[in-house]
Amino acid sequence: MSVLPNTIGAGCGVMVFNNRNQLLLGLRNSDEKLADSELHEEGTWTMPGGNIEYGETFEEAGRREAMEEAGITLKELEVICVQTDKNQYAHYISVGMIAKNFEGTPQVMEPDQIIKWEWFDLDKLPKNIFSPSKKTIDCFLNHKFYMG
Repeated sequence: MSVLPNTIGAGCGVMVFNNRNQLLLGLRNSDEKLADSELHEEGTWTMPGGNIEYGETFEEAGRREAMEEAGITLKELEVICVQTDKNQYAHYISVGMIAKNFEGTPQVMEPDQIIKWEWFDLDKLPKNIFSPSKKTIDCFLNHKFYMG
């Protein structure tokens, strides 16, 4: 799905934690033709997420994206923040969520887009995090609902 020029897209990202309180992040392909994001930022780490499709709730979009990208089934989801994400390529309103629990083992489902999934301690996150994911993490850590 592509956002038309001069329009605002809607996206979501989901913080998924394992039983050791580690956050799931996927490494996006560094090839811009394969990474498939209007915001670009190829080669960065991202949480499961993507565009919200017409007719979907935030939670439905988060569940769908987690299944499509990582092969996991998210159970309870909670909206934790809203943010504005924009750069020279696109403008998005993004909803950050947290998964209360999930089933399955993360695996690469779209190898052209995400090349691997890894678990990270919150105090040992990689430096190059996709900006919408970084804002969601910052909102979570700083107990903020909105980040512009």
